[in-house]
Amino acid sequence: MPSRYSDELAEISEQAVQRLGLRNQAREQALPASREVIRFSANAIRAVHRGEFDEASKLLERAAQRLKDTEPIRQEAPEIYFAGFMTDARKEFTEAHVTLAVLSGQSLPKPQDLGVEPSTYLNGMAEVIGEVRRYILDSLRRDSFEGCQEFMDLMDEIYSILVTVDFPEAVTGGLRHSTDQMRGVLERTRGDLTMALRQHKLEAQLAQWERRQSGSSG
Repeated sequence: MPSRYSDELAEISEQAVQRLGLRNQAREQALPASREVIRFSANAIRAVHRGEFDEASKLLERAAQRLKDTEPIRQEAPEIYFAGFMTDARKEFTEAHVTLAVLSGQSLPKPQDLGVEPSTYLNGMAEVIGEVRRYILDSLRRDSFEGCQEFMDLMDEIYSILVTVDFPEAVTGGLRHSTDQMRGVLERTRGDLTMALRQHKLEAQLAQWERRQSGSSG
């Protein structure tokens, strides 16, 4: 026998199911878009490290379009738009854009230029430290030292800015954790660069000594 709440329960249930259906629909739309954004961004970073800046820009244009496709979700289902997988996609998008800017000598894009939240932007910038380390190590392997110290200084600057952002993790999206990880990356890179520069200097001195010896013996 139905209770006195039967009609109310049916109405509440119907509304809840309808709302959850819309949320699931938004998720089904957002999930593949986020994966594509991450893939385009990762491929753009690889292109940057190969010096293919135009290709990187094209890939980021495709990523930007996929993010634009998810904009209606912000109003329809904000809990999906700001879900972890979507935030991660925008973070990777930011990382790729900033990496392209610093390694190609362009101006840094601002959060509003990329359409991302400040916390997402800062987390993406933290990841850039790792990409700059990769660039420095690749340069050292090629015995190319030009610009390495400048990029080391950039890593220091980024870290110095991020470490001053003192808000709860719920506000910054886990920025403190990202910054703590990048501290180790920073110190390892400083050590690698210092050792490489010392070795380079020693090799240059040795070569100079050998030339003098060769000249005196002749």
